[in-house]
Amino acid sequence: MPDAVNQATVVGAGGMGTLCALLLAERGSRVTLWGRSAEHVIRLNRDRENRQYLPGHRFPPTVSVLADAKTAFSDSSLIISAIPCQYTRDVWTTLARVAPRHVPFVSVAKGIEVGSLLYPTQIIRDCLGDVTVACLSGPCIAPEVAAGKPTSVVVASRDQKTAIMVQHAFSSPYFRVYTSSDLIGVELGGAVKNVIAIAAGICDGIGGGDNAKAALLTRGLVEIRRLGRAMGARPETLSGLAGLGDLVTTCISKMGRNRTAGERIGRGESAEAVMASTSSVIEGIPTARSVLELANRHKVEMPIVSAMASVLFEGRRPSDAIEELMTRPLRSEGP
Repeated sequence: MPDAVNQATVVGAGGMGTLCALLLAERGSRVTLWGRSAEHVIRLNRDRENRQYLPGHRFPPTVSVLADAKTAFSDSSLIISAIPCQYTRDVWTTLARVAPRHVPFVSVAKGIEVGSLLYPTQIIRDCLGDVTVACLSGPCIAPEVAAGKPTSVVVASRDQKTAIMVQHAFSSPYFRVYTSSDLIGVELGGAVKNVIAIAAGICDGIGGGDNAKAALLTRGLVEIRRLGRAMGARPETLSGLAGLGDLVTTCISKMGRNRTAGERIGRGESAEAVMASTSSVIEGIPTARSVLELANRHKVEMPIVSAMASVLFEGRRPSDAIEELMTRPLRSEGP
């Protein structure tokens, strides 16, 4: 059996960070939930639940909420990074002075940093040096999991001991965790599926129907696997929980932020207006820019991603982008 996680620190007090704190506490860990905003931390301690991002789920006594980072990291044997991808560098640069280097870091963020084109675990190592990292990803709509509805996810790390430790720290009768050594594949799948989910939402917004969405998901997975192959990911990873599994959930769930954002864009709102109207982070929007840049760098054809970028950043009408996808030169179905 792996070493027990007696004390864990969760960095980021949004919905996913709160869910991780609850899951770890249920498995017997003492958990410190660190929040960047002192006001938010005060509310969490007062309410003993996250009414803004994950309402209705009380914190057990083994979960403490702090704004002081040095104290939050004290005695921790596992650190969960629940910071949205585009903010990960800023937070870990700030915390680098007090963050320990001898314990594993597990990212639950999904995205690719604009500019650097790094995944969240790579950003953490860029900020902190040669620390041990892992990524926990898969179909995980936080309110469903918090309510005890079953799902399965995967934790990837190049260090098998770390992957197994995280697996045992999180696994429960309704939250099954598999392990993988394919860190690139797991992070890539989690990032690109958000872009495809925006396309699925646009399909809903323009009334495209279920057939169109099924075709979109299928061809979207082809694009994810093309890029994954070029970047060294394993095909089976992208056909698994972190690829196909997460893609399906994100594209069909009414609670999915990226699908919902796409639906609003399909109905005529601009990407800027959609982002400005919510306190939640819609990772697929900035990630679309990064994925398109990676596709160009690796000479990989990704027509759905390219169409989404034109809608999000060039003001193209969603219906025109869909029409162009449907009238591309005819070809065989191959990868």
